[in-house]
Amino acid sequence: MEEILAQLGGGGIATILIAAFIIISLFKGIRIVSQSEKHVVERFGRLRTVLGPGINFIVPFLDRVAHQISILERQLPNASQDAITADNVLVQVETSVFYRITEPEKTVYRIRDVDAAIATTVAGIVRAEIGKMELDEVQSNRATLITTIKGAVEDQVDNWGIEVTRAELLDVNLDQATRDAMLQQLNAERERRAAVTRAEGEKRAVELNADAELYAAEQAAKARRVQADAEGYATSVVAQAIQDNGMEAAQYQVALKQVESLNALGASPSSSTIVVPANALEAFGDAFKMLRGRS
Repeated sequence: MEEILAQLGGGGIATILIAAFIIISLFKGIRIVSQSEKHVVERFGRLRTVLGPGINFIVPFLDRVAHQISILERQLPNASQDAITADNVLVQVETSVFYRITEPEKTVYRIRDVDAAIATTVAGIVRAEIGKMELDEVQSNRATLITTIKGAVEDQVDNWGIEVTRAELLDVNLDQATRDAMLQQLNAERERRAAVTRAEGEKRAVELNADAELYAAEQAAKARRVQADAEGYATSVVAQAIQDNGMEAAQYQVALKQVESLNALGASPSSSTIVVPANALEAFGDAFKMLRGRS
């Protein structure tokens, strides 16, 4: 080694040292940052700059990369916390939050444990929001509740350079006593609806029967009206004939009725012998003469 140094001399050693210094300076001054990261640079312990993806240059020996922050989206572990609704029902809510760091200079200098801080913030907001709602509203308006929680968390963590990308309300669990009470209420509601349905069906059946009876009565009334109109028309025809032809027309109608009655009596299977008064025979004879005269 001494021989090599002797051969190089003072000027050669200085050249080697300068070259080494330049190489080390270049190595320390050039920083290549991945697309998924941001680097926080400090100078003498103070924030100097934030390096983005690509090739970056810093002042060697003065600046140093203090923090390498991933800007990929992160998911907090699923958290479960108790909450009490507005109608005093204890529920256990399971949540999940996705976020990413957008301003690492705020995150590294304003909060120590970002995951724990976000989890605590989410738990407090979930309890506060569920406390404003009744249990039925929590179950039916889950999407609205998620949006409200996400907006509230974003407002709280904005000062930490964090963007909340998604918040999920995974499950709302109830204690066993509340579940049993809700099941009884559900069964009672089902029975009530079934009773209402049966009552409506019976009511509809009564209405249909009444409509059918009313329709039958209307049709019978129409039939009687038609029959009455027909009889009235026949009477008016007879009256008009009597008016036009006098007693002869009346006698003709009487004779016609007498002949019809005699025919009906003779056609009866239970009658083999017909006994009539003598004056009736004279009346029938007159009727036959009038009928022959008409024909």
